[in-house]
Amino acid sequence: MRKWHRWLSVFFGVFLLWIAATGVLSQVAVLWPVAETPPVEAPAGFECPEGWRCNPPRNETGIRSWTGTFHHLHSGETFGPIGTAISVLSGLAMLFFSFSGLWMYIRMWTNRRSKKLNGGMFWK
Repeated sequence: MRKWHRWLSVFFGVFLLWIAATGVLSQVAVLWPVAETPPVEAPAGFECPEGWRCNPPRNETGIRSWTGTFHHLHSGETFGPIGTAISVLSGLAMLFFSFSGLWMYIRMWTNRRSKKLNGGMFWK
């Protein structure tokens, strides 16, 4: 298990770093304070169809205007089907790293406990 954990982390580490960075940037863009802008008026004669929720386009400037771009980079959509596939595989790799890391830790902890070595939860 440890060998798989290490080899997969070498390959997927770059992609996971990319996904983490673009995810943080997309959240920063949403939370970034901006000055209030007046709402955009609908064109003359426009009527929203019944049952639809029609919102006028937002006038966003600065980093907030990049939110969609960060999301497309984060999900891999910018790079087409290959990018989306790599994004999905990176998510599956992250699940594997979580479970294999926990599995390795539990095995080391039980081995240490069975040998009656200082019984602590963490190693020095």
